[in-house]
Amino acid sequence: MRAYELMIIFDGDVEDTAVNAQLAAVNALVEAGGGTVAKTERWGRRRFAYEINHKWEGIYVILEISTSGRDLHEVERVLHLADEVVRHKVIRLPDKEAARRGLLGSVSPATAG
Repeated sequence: MRAYELMIIFDGDVEDTAVNAQLAAVNALVEAGGGTVAKTERWGRRRFAYEINHKWEGIYVILEISTSGRDLHEVERVLHLADEVVRHKVIRLPDKEAARRGLLGSVSPATAG
């Protein structure tokens, strides 16, 4: 298992019900692949640094995910096709940072690097 951080930026004009539905779909895809969503952090509505798709603000959500990584391709495909998603980015967390956040347990000194 590895730890990932997924940032999703939703269109600022989207209702909360659409955001919740998309997050539920992401959770279901991750869990279907044997992973877990450890934490969902909503940053709320933020202004963009520059205009994206004729919009100036979006709704930011960060997910901390523990998974083998194979199911993330399907998650990215679904997010890429979703009309309410402006941008998304998946980042693999280093093992030391994942252990600090409590996503993977402790890291042995040999792998802490």
